[in-house]
Amino acid sequence: MTVVWTETALEHIAAIKQFISQTSLIYAEQVADRILDRGKQLETFPESGRVVPEVGKPDIREVIEPPYRVIYRVRKDRVEVLAVVHARRADIGIAP
Repeated sequence: MTVVWTETALEHIAAIKQFISQTSLIYAEQVADRILDRGKQLETFPESGRVVPEVGKPDIREVIEPPYRVIYRVRKDRVEVLAVVHARRADIGIAP
């Protein structure tokens, strides 16, 4: 299955990378790479993540790449990564 990273999700990754790079450029790259690698998992196992509890829709799921939540929607022909947010963040920016 094809994985599509939305502009919003890519902006989230860029912001995460920018924030971490203030203390470690190497760690910032590693974290961004680990998040993007989750896309490979979703290509093969699109329903491997749990349903996002705040949303409660079976097509909106998440996988965890500590300490981040990679939130995505499963479509018939693709997976759309919608957001990447810190696990402690209350608002994930997706309407229920």
